[in-house]
Amino acid sequence: MAEEKKVKDRGRWFREMKSELKKVVWPSKADIKTNTVVVLVTVAIAAVVMIALDAIFGGILGLIIGA
Repeated sequence: MAEEKKVKDRGRWFREMKSELKKVVWPSKADIKTNTVVVLVTVAIAAVVMIALDAIFGGILGLIIGA
């Protein structure tokens, strides 16, 4: 009895999920390409900034410690 209810609930869940996914406005390929480029450029800039800060603070710490 409880097993039948679980199966019915799963079926209902999948039907509702399919219905909701039809309402989603998916991005176009051009949007995906643009957003991907923006993310990659942002990550590259962040990496360069982090490397520069690491070198600067490492140098300052080296001067303070006297290494």
